[in-house]
Amino acid sequence: MSAIASPLLQADSIGLSAKVGSGWILQHISFAIAAGEFLGIVGPSGAGKTSLLRLLNRLQDPNIGDLRFRHAPLESYPVIALRQQIMLVGQDTRLLGMTVEAALRYPLQLQNIPTSAQDDRIRPWLARLTIPTEWLGRSALELSGGQQQRVAIARALIAQPTVLLLDEPTSAQDLGTAHQILAAIRAEMQHRGLTVIMTNHQLELVAEFCDRVLYLEQGHIKLEGAAHAVPWDDIRDRILAAKQQDVAEWGEA
Repeated sequence: MSAIASPLLQADSIGLSAKVGSGWILQHISFAIAAGEFLGIVGPSGAGKTSLLRLLNRLQDPNIGDLRFRHAPLESYPVIALRQQIMLVGQDTRLLGMTVEAALRYPLQLQNIPTSAQDDRIRPWLARLTIPTEWLGRSALELSGGQQQRVAIARALIAQPTVLLLDEPTSAQDLGTAHQILAAIRAEMQHRGLTVIMTNHQLELVAEFCDRVLYLEQGHIKLEGAAHAVPWDDIRDRILAAKQQDVAEWGEA
């Protein structure tokens, strides 16, 4: 585990067992992240990446180990308050039956922010993520998957969490739009000190935007290092080999 003098978020020997059978989804996971850092988590499908993000805002709790936020155990925070500080944008983005505008306002209403101040938060992100104002009255059924994804990311950024957890945030975007989204997030990190942890199968985006990388395989951290220094060719080869093994065992999906 990298030595960080005063970590914002820290995991020590985390383990998460499978619901069925005796296997482990995550084993002996230890890492720390500093305030204002952009951490990328990569690895083959089924490596435990999404499960790790879910642990970090208590959508699940580990079976063993210790998770700490600002030096206090995660479980010491009220769950709702914790999720306002450590916010997850998952792969399955939902507008909860709301229009786009209602979905963007919802986290601000929970914080009792006046409507005029809500407008000041929302307008800049419509521009930064190229969300047209004509979308505001639309429901989820009127948006593509990629459009819903952009709205979900905007909603999280508008809420101004301390830590933003992104699970494959560009999976439904073309490369140009993905680059625009991550550049906007990176600018927000520099402006506000936001901390970001992201899983992403597009390794070129992780290499470009992240400060540090964890490579997960079969529930273990197999490699950790600065994004500019990790052996990307080796990581690509290992992910490809794992995919080929899955195909050999289970056939094409």
